[in-house]
Amino acid sequence: MGMGNSQPEQKTKGTQRTKGRSSQLQSLKSLSSLKDGQPTSDTFIPPHGGYQQLLSYQKALVVYDATLHFCGRFIDKKSRTHDQMVQAARSGKQNILEGSEASATSKETEIKLTNVARASQKELLEDYRDFLRTHGLRLWDKNSREALFVRRLGIKPDASYESYRTYIETRPPEVVANIIICVIHQTCYLLDQQLKRQEQDFLKAGGLRERMTRARLAARAKQGSWP
Repeated sequence: MGMGNSQPEQKTKGTQRTKGRSSQLQSLKSLSSLKDGQPTSDTFIPPHGGYQQLLSYQKALVVYDATLHFCGRFIDKKSRTHDQMVQAARSGKQNILEGSEASATSKETEIKLTNVARASQKELLEDYRDFLRTHGLRLWDKNSREALFVRRLGIKPDASYESYRTYIETRPPEVVANIIICVIHQTCYLLDQQLKRQEQDFLKAGGLRERMTRARLAARAKQGSWP
């Protein structure tokens, strides 16, 4: 089943895919914070927050909005599945936000919440797969024409729910579920990269206590008042 008549002419040249992926990977450099994420020697509260600029959050927001519409159109509102899918989508978004805000004082909390967000996305992914399987619908191959089209939508720098709205709100359930599955895969990839960056930041700068100690020693050194 195709995406419909509004799908533009396919262009699948390898150079375009490479360019899109390169642009996405460059954006991952700022995943852990708005800046470098490291405190200076005389401070211990690093830059934090700014979750709206995280690519992972932007994708998770698309997943959440799309899931609300999917469940509203195709899942009984009184069923547990409806609530579970909406809550999983919300958790996959909210924990990125909370982890970003918590990063100032606890890298451990940031990492834990980011991993919770990833686990919620995986739970939601299985719900969509179950929907397709139990309704006898096709799961797109990751290299199918349709999946490649959705992937190209997602690598645009200004991609948002509006990029998918026409398809999410008008196409049949097989198409909509597969589109959201594609976006979930992109979100999980970004969260994997984010977790790696958070691990590197922790190994480089340590936790709050270590940063506080370094900041205190630096302050005393400037004052020339060693104990």
